[in-house]
Amino acid sequence: MIRVGVLGAAGRMGQQVGHAVASADDLELVAAVDPDHAGTDAGGIVIAGSLDGLAGADVAVDFTHPSAVMGNIRWCLSHGVHVVVGTTGLSTENLDEVRALTEHTDGNVVVAPNFALGAVLLLRFAAEAARFFDAAEVIELHHDGKADAPSGTALATARAIDAARAGEWSAPDAIGADPSARGADVQGVRVHAVRLPGLVAHEEVLFGGPGQVLTLRHDALDRSAFMPGVLLAIRSIANRPGLTLGLDALLD
Repeated sequence: MIRVGVLGAAGRMGQQVGHAVASADDLELVAAVDPDHAGTDAGGIVIAGSLDGLAGADVAVDFTHPSAVMGNIRWCLSHGVHVVVGTTGLSTENLDEVRALTEHTDGNVVVAPNFALGAVLLLRFAAEAARFFDAAEVIELHHDGKADAPSGTALATARAIDAARAGEWSAPDAIGADPSARGADVQGVRVHAVRLPGLVAHEEVLFGGPGQVLTLRHDALDRSAFMPGVLLAIRSIANRPGLTLGLDALLD
């Protein structure tokens, strides 16, 4: 039985994770942490206001905020707790620090920008398409509560396209009142971020070639779409020494 704690337990993703863990036969929900909701109930467990509430957990799942996630990871690793991170917004420097921390502690870390299996497959398909279409743009659409933009999934997709494409292509810059209308430039791939109420998590990748356009799209219509991937990471992390980036590595 794997003992699991949830960080950000009162949030929309945190609540889903808590329910999924509590419903799994091989997992036990032993802790819930959310400083803004301390003392309230989370599936039969009282939410703790500090990380000390994770005492006894084997794995912590973090769906908090970019401003909090690094402190949470440091605490967990220093206390021998593995960490599954779904919070996006980690920089390259953050990941380097996490990698170094895992080398001197007993904890492992899995960081994934997206836990939906369909989104992972879209990333694979995009990398394959990029071998034949140099010209590509990414549109990501999320709910209005998502703090970071572009999303971690969109950044990973753009980088995968850049690494896989055979030739070079640069999207034209905008000439007009607001050049930012062309979106962010991520290694030569334009990325556009939409934030609206009613959305959950969506990504569209457009590839263009002479006389044709190829469109790849994934839509997460409910947060339950992410739970199989989260549970896979929880079950796998003890056997993944150090830092693992992306759910794709666990599927292999």
